Amino acid sequence: MIGLVKPKTFSFDRLDLESGKTLEDIDIVYETYGSLNEKKDNAVLILHAFSGSAHAAGYYENDTKPGWWDNMIGPGKAFDSDKYFIICSNVLGGCSGSTGPASINKKTGKEYGLDFPVITIGDMAKAQKKLIDFLGIKKLLSAAGGSMGGMQVLEWMVSYPESLRSAIPIAASMRHSPQQIAFNEVARQAIIADANWKKGSYYGGEIPKTGLSLARMIGHITYMSDKSMEKKFARNLKNKADYSFEADSEFEVEGYLKYQGDSFVKRFDANSYLYISKAMDYFDVSGVNFMKQAPASGNDMRFLIIAFESDWLYPPYQSEEIARQLKLKGYDATYCEIKSTYGHDSFLLETDDETRLISSFLNRVYREGLQK
Repeated sequence: MIGLVKPKTFSFDRLDLESGKTLEDIDIVYETYGSLNEKKDNAVLILHAFSGSAHAAGYYENDTKPGWWDNMIGPGKAFDSDKYFIICSNVLGGCSGSTGPASINKKTGKEYGLDFPVITIGDMAKAQKKLIDFLGIKKLLSAAGGSMGGMQVLEWMVSYPESLRSAIPIAASMRHSPQQIAFNEVARQAIIADANWKKGSYYGGEIPKTGLSLARMIGHITYMSDKSMEKKFARNLKNKADYSFEADSEFEVEGYLKYQGDSFVKRFDANSYLYISKAMDYFDVSGVNFMKQAPASGNDMRFLIIAFESDWLYPPYQSEEIARQLKLKGYDATYCEIKSTYGHDSFLLETDDETRLISSFLNRVYREGLQK
């Protein structure tokens, strides 16, 4: 196991954003697991999903729960810390240490709020690239991540192909469908409609916890599947023998959603929710934007694309299209669809199948590098 870990902070002066604006005095919080070898060719970048953070594995002191992908990162696991140097950073615009709307704007001495500039997945990757350069890594062995993490992987593939040996986008899409945008917009409107949101200027007072909690509840519905909800909750009542209309939760599934919403507001910033969800909706590397034609010879990039049968938020056809586009352009791309009933959450839960696929893939990529 990884054991105790401590976050680190990489700071830099400025970042020119895709919007044309410039963000200054930037912090990026990150964690590392394992050791960078002498050649610096064993580094793997892990990219987190929407509500994730740099804390992907191990424990903080006095914590009872490990990082969000601890079942995949560590000695002998999919991302083997005995072999690889694993890096995970909190995204730009986040609220777990990296610069975002809740950060202090040094020019005003107050939180940015809605003065924070619009950011994109491309801006997130650009900040990550600065971190990788700071660590002295010229070429990553791989970049991997699920959901929004998979989008960041795709951005790395498009913007920094010379810095990647391989890529593992999981349960991701080259662009959001109208349905995916619609779910994000309903969640955003829940936050904006909260009287405590105050056009983003709620810092120092009551936070818009009702709206943020509702946004999280909406999200959780899309993360699960009909089958997983039936198995986990069925139509079970919490503590009642009969139905009665009350404001409090009656069904177990209602109690679960309320718990998720209440927990979320303790660790996430409402403005970050707005900015990051918009960044996901803006993302589009489809069509002519998606990868250059692979060279006829000498191309060593490898791709493993993973999807899940029951994922209706990021359905398998979107991952299949990624693989199809890569193959049409001459790349070595493998598509794997895992049978699962967990819905979109499968990328966090189907660790056995993912471990077999990813371990084999990374071993192959690393071995090929040693033979050169």
